[in-house]
Amino acid sequence: MILSIPSPDISSFSLGPLTIHIYALCLIAGMGVAWWLGSRRWVARGGQPEHFETIVLWAIPVGIVFARIYHVLTHWDDYFGAGGMNPFAIWEGGIAIFGSLLGGTLAAWLVCRHYGLRLATFADALAPGLIFAQGVGRLGNWFNQELFGGPDFGPLGLEIDPAHRPAEYADVPTFQPTFLYEMAWNITGGLLLLWLDRKLKLGYGKVFALYMLIYGTGRFVIEGIRTDFSYMVGPLRTNQVTALLVALAGAALFAWLWRVRPGREASPSVAASVEDTETSEEAAPQE
Repeated sequence: MILSIPSPDISSFSLGPLTIHIYALCLIAGMGVAWWLGSRRWVARGGQPEHFETIVLWAIPVGIVFARIYHVLTHWDDYFGAGGMNPFAIWEGGIAIFGSLLGGTLAAWLVCRHYGLRLATFADALAPGLIFAQGVGRLGNWFNQELFGGPDFGPLGLEIDPAHRPAEYADVPTFQPTFLYEMAWNITGGLLLLWLDRKLKLGYGKVFALYMLIYGTGRFVIEGIRTDFSYMVGPLRTNQVTALLVALAGAALFAWLWRVRPGREASPSVAASVEDTETSEEAAPQE
């Protein structure tokens, strides 16, 4: 082909006795983006940086554990069928973002509860950086030559080495670059979240609800293009079903919050918000 997207020649490199996987470096880079932007937004909303760090330092490892659990549960036969793989060998690959979101949210809620902070404020602060991080993380799939779509003979066709091609497409040289689709979608979604938040002064979890809607919608469409193996729920891939549920939940949550929780909270602190409300009520003229 005259025009196509080449795949990298390597997916890892050695550093002394260690093997460094570029996919892992992409994930770490994404976490760094989410941490940096989320921390700035958290402080801008009146939060303490040390609280943000504590929440994230709990949310990341718990999220990774849940990401692995979700992957294993949705690929049960691969691990518990005949000749199954080791479900604890996470270094061999196999984590899922939806499990990570569930576990990370649970950990963040527990830490926020401990410090008397609003989980919704933390979620709103983190949401744009989170979707940017997911875009950066997709570069790892490019290095691994994985999770691509069907044949694509256009200028965006992604070159895949024969060893990584599905058996039914052994003679096809180029495929749809779903990593690029999702990366572009996520970066655009993150910019949209930042713009809407600044324009509408969103709070009480509305930014995170929009993140759920944007990310879930894009993932639903792109997941349906991929050619890698997936268990099915009717005509849909397992992750498509989850993505659809996330998108619908995000839309419903945003609509409800827009009606019952307009504006933005005054402080990440639950106690401070209650005090502000009581003070406002006391200062209001009595009829």
